[in-house]
Amino acid sequence: MYKVGVIGMGDMGSGLAKNLIKNNFTTFGFDLSEERMRYFANIGGNIAKSIKEIAQNVDVVFVMVMNGKQVENIIFEKDNLLDHLKNDSVIILTSTIKPKEASMIGEKIKDSKIHIIDSPVSGGYPGAQNGTLTLMCSGNNKIIEKYKIVLEAVSNDIHIIGNKCGEGQTIKACLQSLQGSIFASLFEASVLAAKAGLRGQTVYDVFSTSGAGCGIVKTALENIIDRKFKKTGSHISTMHKDLSIALDMAGNEGVPLHMASTAMQLFEAAKTKYPDGDNWIITQLIEEIVGAKLER
Repeated sequence: MYKVGVIGMGDMGSGLAKNLIKNNFTTFGFDLSEERMRYFANIGGNIAKSIKEIAQNVDVVFVMVMNGKQVENIIFEKDNLLDHLKNDSVIILTSTIKPKEASMIGEKIKDSKIHIIDSPVSGGYPGAQNGTLTLMCSGNNKIIEKYKIVLEAVSNDIHIIGNKCGEGQTIKACLQSLQGSIFASLFEASVLAAKAGLRGQTVYDVFSTSGAGCGIVKTALENIIDRKFKKTGSHISTMHKDLSIALDMAGNEGVPLHMASTAMQLFEAAKTKYPDGDNWIITQLIEEIVGAKLER
């Protein structure tokens, strides 16, 4: 059985760790937050005091942090993974970063004896905590197959996107441009319904059973009508970052993203006014403008 590490114990990384432990993998974890590390220890994890200590104890390590610079530091800087992982170990890059950042990381690693699987995830906090994520893997197919048992411990669906680091991030950016646009449309529709005098439960019942009733619509609407705008595991800064990545890629490719650009402005506004809020707090921002609330 492989020994597995998780670097980054936030909403997503803690879910990875929980499900690895649940599937009987000896799991080491590292995070700068003492509170997160206490939670990790309480669920049966082995606390590492440094990235170096993680590297020296595992065969596989998930990197689940916020941005590309953090990923680069973890892999290449002082006490890094690349210098301390044993030969033929694998880094699974589950963070969402810019495709060009992932591509550069892949280029720097390719001549080493360490492997990398570029595998951003979808499913959010519920998917991470329940072990039902969708993985978008790119890398050496033999390595992906070799470590498939580890990937299966945290996911329901594993898609092989390509063989180059960065290809997983590319499809994740496209996906997030869609999800951000869906969110923005839903938030506006929710406020329209509120202003027209509809009950939140009515809106949920109709929307969730319609052709638009996908998982993100159902989850978002439940939080909106129950007025849960903070600490639901979907912090607004994450989708804001993801939309930034999608728009950056679109600029590089010369592709106009009208819907995602509009969504980004809503996320920007709400993130500025409610920096501690979750995605759905955009609804509250629009509600304040029109003077109506959608409640259950």
